[in-house]
Amino acid sequence: MVSNFHLPPSGFGPGSQPVPEDGEDLHYLDMPAKMHTYSPQLPDIELTEDLAPAIAILDAVVAAATRVSASLIAERFDLSGLDPANRRLVAEVLREGEVSVKVRGLPPVRVQESVFAGIWRVQGAGEDWIEVAPVPAIAVTRAFEPLRRGQDVAPGPGVVNAPALWSELTDKSANEDGELHVINLTLLPHTPEDLDWLDARLGEGSSDILSRGYGNCRIRATALPRVWRVQFYNSQDQLILDTFEVTGMPEVVLAAPEDLADSAKRLKDVLEAVR
Repeated sequence: MVSNFHLPPSGFGPGSQPVPEDGEDLHYLDMPAKMHTYSPQLPDIELTEDLAPAIAILDAVVAAATRVSASLIAERFDLSGLDPANRRLVAEVLREGEVSVKVRGLPPVRVQESVFAGIWRVQGAGEDWIEVAPVPAIAVTRAFEPLRRGQDVAPGPGVVNAPALWSELTDKSANEDGELHVINLTLLPHTPEDLDWLDARLGEGSSDILSRGYGNCRIRATALPRVWRVQFYNSQDQLILDTFEVTGMPEVVLAAPEDLADSAKRLKDVLEAVR
């Protein structure tokens, strides 16, 4: 009679394979890091009448997020008149989200998206406001102010495809009404000298952006209008996609109308819980 139980074939399983001569075990790649997601969190502040100004502004932000989701016309709320306690409440309610923007130059400005997409905190010298928008206007209007102007340098040894890419970028940059145009460096043949030459010709703009999620997206404005360097990294900080985008603002930064509408609902829920 044949048994229903069968021994596994030899040569499989732990200990079946020879140990490498150097005695080292196999090393496995790290699993991807956890993706940043929204989770409700109530501020650890006792609500008193003194904090009414902050609550009033946040209530107005909820209404603005609903309007902006339909109109896409930005609205701002000045926080400079709030005392430290009220500003602290605003900061604890909004917290910090995925997108950070550093606008360099004079004056330098820091822009931080809250955990509610499309609701941003903008701070600079003597300035502090909330902006409800797909992206704060200052991140766009000052983006291409040159911190380092492009240099008219001749192609040197090793520069092969960069002049053709430069012609393409300048042509698309000049068309302000043009659609998004992407040059995928990851798929195009190029040399390190090509990238160095393009960097010298394009110069450096004022807006640096980091979008954190499943990995990071690092975005830098060049000194050529509407031209951005957009680089995507995986959770191990390895470059997986390297592009130039010719557009007003890369889409990965922008809050969509649906995001703004959802933010209005979630912020309203948090404020009701705080009360």
